[in-house]
Amino acid sequence: MEKVHMTPEGYSTLENELKNLKFVERPAIVTAISEARALGDLSENAEYQSAKNKQGFIEGRIKELESKLSRAEIIDISKMEGCSIRFGATVTLCDISSNSEIIYKIVGIDESDIKKHLLSVESPLARAIIGKNAGDEINLNTPSGPKEYEIVAVQYI
Repeated sequence: MEKVHMTPEGYSTLENELKNLKFVERPAIVTAISEARALGDLSENAEYQSAKNKQGFIEGRIKELESKLSRAEIIDISKMEGCSIRFGATVTLCDISSNSEIIYKIVGIDESDIKKHLLSVESPLARAIIGKNAGDEINLNTPSGPKEYEIVAVQYI
């Protein structure tokens, strides 16, 4: 099975979500199903159908999280160093056309949040910059057209 790279923070977040699903959400939905079942005819019982759908989602998410956590490869960024970009790097990029800088941290798929500048290791931008160094330029085709970036800095913080 393929390893799932993540930071210690990402692992902890998924672990907390799993605990919440197993020990809070799952018991709550079992109660909701029992209450809906007590209302009578299940074929026309919207509350029952909704609760069963939610139960299916919860059970599916639990299996997904258990799988990811069992295959997790936790990468401690605090022990990393170097000037080449790889998982965990905090990268400062300069958009050459607008001369504006943006900082991204390359993280696992489940940790990514572009609003928080957490870039998925599987994203096109991350794939384009992995293996590069400060001073390198990259060209990237985006939905809004081609972009050219210069890598200003690479840090492991």
